[in-house]
Amino acid sequence: MNFIPAELERILRETTELQQAFLVGGCVRDALLRRQGKDFDVEVFGAGYDALVKALSRWGRPDLVGRSFGVVKLTTGSGHSYDFTIPRKDSKVAPGHKGFDVEFDPAISPKEAASRRDFTVNAIMFDPRTKQVLDFFGGAADLEKRILRHTSPAFVEDPLRVLRGMQFAGRFDLTAAPETVELCRQIKHTHLELAKERVREEWFKWAEKSTAPSAGLRFLVDTEWVEHFPEIKALIGTPQDPGWHPEGDVFVHTCHCCDAMVRLPEWQAADAESRIVYMLAILAHDFGKPATTHEAMKEGRMRIVSPGHEALGGDIARTFLERINAPNTVTDRIIPLVINHLFHLQSLTDRAVRRLAKRLAPEHIEGLCLIMSADCMGRPPRPAVVPEQVTMLLQKAHELEVRKGPAPPILMGRHLIDLGMSPGKDFGAILHHAYEAQLEGAFFNFKEALCWLALQKDLPLPEEVRTKLDSQ
Repeated sequence: MNFIPAELERILRETTELQQAFLVGGCVRDALLRRQGKDFDVEVFGAGYDALVKALSRWGRPDLVGRSFGVVKLTTGSGHSYDFTIPRKDSKVAPGHKGFDVEFDPAISPKEAASRRDFTVNAIMFDPRTKQVLDFFGGAADLEKRILRHTSPAFVEDPLRVLRGMQFAGRFDLTAAPETVELCRQIKHTHLELAKERVREEWFKWAEKSTAPSAGLRFLVDTEWVEHFPEIKALIGTPQDPGWHPEGDVFVHTCHCCDAMVRLPEWQAADAESRIVYMLAILAHDFGKPATTHEAMKEGRMRIVSPGHEALGGDIARTFLERINAPNTVTDRIIPLVINHLFHLQSLTDRAVRRLAKRLAPEHIEGLCLIMSADCMGRPPRPAVVPEQVTMLLQKAHELEVRKGPAPPILMGRHLIDLGMSPGKDFGAILHHAYEAQLEGAFFNFKEALCWLALQKDLPLPEEVRTKLDSQ
C-alpha cells in the first residue's frame, strides 16, 4: 500500500529530520478504505519543533498555525499543504477543550503517541520507508468490521470526541462498541464544556460528508447524547399514520430520509455548504410533528395527523440551528425549506410557484425538491422514487424561469426615475406593489408593467408621472 503523493514522499525521503516520520490519522484510515484522501498528516519523532520548522523551510512556506499544539503546516511551491506534528502528551487540568496541559516529547514511542488518539480507526500509522501499517490498537480490524472503538481511557478527557464519534459513525457507517457507548454515557454531563464552534464543526462534518447519516443519529441515541439536542430526541416515539408511514415513528422516518438524501445525485454533486444545508433541512423537516401529532377522524376513520407541523417546524429548526451555532447564511436557507417541504401537495398554479420561489429565497425550488424527494423516499417499504408532483413542480418552475430563484422585478427604481420621480419614501411602496402584482401575473414584460402602473389609482404617483404614463 502506497497512497502518499510523490511530492510528499520526496520530502520525507530527502529530509534528514523526517527519518522517523509516520503518516497518521485520517489519510491512513481512508487509504485502508480505498478512498482518495485529501489531507495528509505526518507525525515526526526525534526532532524538536524549531528544528522541524527549519528543515521544512527548504520545501516551501512553513506556517506556525498550531504552535501551541506542535503543528507546522507546510505549503509547497506546488500549492499543496501538509501538516507536520511533534508527538505530545496531553493532561487534563481544567474543564473545556482548552483545559489541557500540553507537553511535547519527540522521544516518546509511536505506540504511546497513537494511544492519545480518539478512536482505533484513527490511531493507525503508516511507515513511508517500509510501506508497513503500524496498528497498535486493532484499528484496521475495527474498520473492516465497521466498529467505532475508543483507543484508551484518556478518551473521557475531551467530550468533543463523542460528537466526533457521531460524525465518524455517519461518514463511515460505523457502530460503536458497547464499551465506547458506556464511556460516552458516563461523560454526557460534560457537554457544556464544549465551545459552540466545535459543536458546529462536528455537525457540519456529519451533514456534509456522511455516507450513512442515520448511523450518526443512532450513535447519539445509544450514547444518550441526544438529550443535548431535544429537537431530535422529541422525534423518538412520535407516531405516524401507518398507511402513509409504514416505516415507524418520526425518528425512524428521519433516519431513512437522511440516508435517502446522500443517495441523491444532486446532493452528491452539490457544493459543501449546500450539502450541509440540505442534510440539516431534511434532519429538521419534521421537528414540528411531536407538538402537533394527534388522532383525528379523516376519510371516515381515525388517523394520526400532524396539521401545521411545517410552520411550527421552522421555529423549532431555528432553535436547533442556534444551538449548534449555525451561521445565518446556512440558517436562512434551511428555514424556508422546512416550512415549505409539503408544497408539492398543493395546486401547482403559476401564481403559487412564483410565490414559492420568492418565499424560499435565498434558497430555491431545486433545493426544495431535494428535500421533498428525500422525504418521500424515507418511507420503506414504499418505493424510493421521486414523486410525480415533485417532477411537475420542477417542470413548472423551469417554464416560469424560477428554478434557481425568484423572478427578478420587471419594474425597478431606475424606471420610476426615468418617468420623472425623485427617489424617496414612496419608491419602496410603489415597487413593492408592482412586484406583488408581477407575482400575481398582472403583467409579464416592461410594457405591460407600465400599463399596469398607469391604472393604479391608489399608488402615490405624482400627477406629472401619471400624465407621462397616459401619453405612453
